[in-house]
Amino acid sequence: MQRRTFLRSSVALMAVAIAAPALFAGEARADAMADAMAVVQKYAQKVTAWDGPTTGPKAQEGKTIVVLAGDLKNGGILGVTTGVEEAAKAIGWEVKVIDGAGSIGGRTAAFGQAMALKPSGIVINGFDAVEQAPALEQAKAAGIPLVSWHAGPVIGPDEKNGVFANVSTDAMQVSTAAADWAYADAKGKPGVIIFTDSTYAIAIAKADKMKAEIERLGGKVLEYVDTPIAETSQRMPQLTTSLLQKYGDAWTHSLAINDLYFDFMGPSLAAAGKAGTDAPINVAAGDGSESAYQRIRAGQFQKVTVAEPLNLQGWQLVDELNRAIAGEKWSGYLSPLHVVTADNVEFDGGPKNAFDPDNGYRDQYKKIWGK
Repeated sequence: MQRRTFLRSSVALMAVAIAAPALFAGEARADAMADAMAVVQKYAQKVTAWDGPTTGPKAQEGKTIVVLAGDLKNGGILGVTTGVEEAAKAIGWEVKVIDGAGSIGGRTAAFGQAMALKPSGIVINGFDAVEQAPALEQAKAAGIPLVSWHAGPVIGPDEKNGVFANVSTDAMQVSTAAADWAYADAKGKPGVIIFTDSTYAIAIAKADKMKAEIERLGGKVLEYVDTPIAETSQRMPQLTTSLLQKYGDAWTHSLAINDLYFDFMGPSLAAAGKAGTDAPINVAAGDGSESAYQRIRAGQFQKVTVAEPLNLQGWQLVDELNRAIAGEKWSGYLSPLHVVTADNVEFDGGPKNAFDPDNGYRDQYKKIWGK
């Protein structure tokens, strides 16, 4: 009797031991899912409160500034440029925009043109500041203040490169939100391909964060693809076809550091028999371009963009330049991000095909400037 009882007890203990890993794995997956959903829900909410600066220098009158655009074909860069132009009109400044046209040589030439204009300030828009180190030194020697958008992985002052303030959302939060959405959408079993561009330090930092987040949650990264943003129109159609052939249905989600990668994937996906909402499901960790909004609204080969308030950031760049010219410190403002889906694409500026928060930022900046 004792032997039989012992055997029954042993069998029961063995069953518990066998079941325990699966039980704990299930609990871990449930916890990961809850964490991912909490992040997504946090950033999918409407932005209505102004949490930026309320004090600062009055408008410095009669200034001319130059926007050095990395590539105006990039929707993020274009959106920020539009914001700078709008804000400059409000503060009473003249703006000249020079397009670097997506190449290092083009940006070098653009910087030379900017210096020849002897502006009151320069906006580096959408390319790494370190790429143009000699020009940065020239600007510093000439006493021309520099501000930037996405010019490096650090937000705020970049004393090493002579940049008064680098404006951005928190790129790591953007990347986390994109990865978490993909994980939750795949019900905890995503097969992800990540697209990035090693030309830009911030792009690598974002891609590395997405990879780490997917793997932390228990998902799978199938491939980490390094392909230039400036060459997406030439590279992405064939690359998409090749990746479909290689991974098939295992490829559930794409994560890209920029919407631009998805501008050129649709025809290849359609040619492979994919409908607009079929896997692989495209998720962008920035910037919230007009074309991305249109795809999300139409359900055509993109479901999510983690958008930045591009127009607001243009206003912030003008405000930071005004502070630099006035000899004051940078504002310290970190602009909000927004997880845009089909469910919320119509609010927070949705009809304008951009994340343009209804938080009164235009009036707030005008008040600071005395306008």
